[in-house]
Amino acid sequence: MNRVKIRQQIEEYLEQLSPERLLVAADFLAYLAEREENDATEELLNISGFQVAFESTKKNVEEGKVIPVDQLKRKY
Repeated sequence: MNRVKIRQQIEEYLEQLSPERLLVAADFLAYLAEREENDATEELLNISGFQVAFESTKKNVEEGKVIPVDQLKRKY
């Protein structure tokens, strides 16, 4: 089943729920979204050298050592 069909199915189920059950569904979806975010963060933290590079990048941003994207020139 593709994403659009899954969303349609979820919407159909949501229409059938009482306000109390909708609250439970919302809480569960929030839990799943948080888990997804935590899993993604964990994946990044497992990349060798990521934390050092991230901290260095944050420092460069704080010190203004960055070039805004709209000032970058394309070679193509």
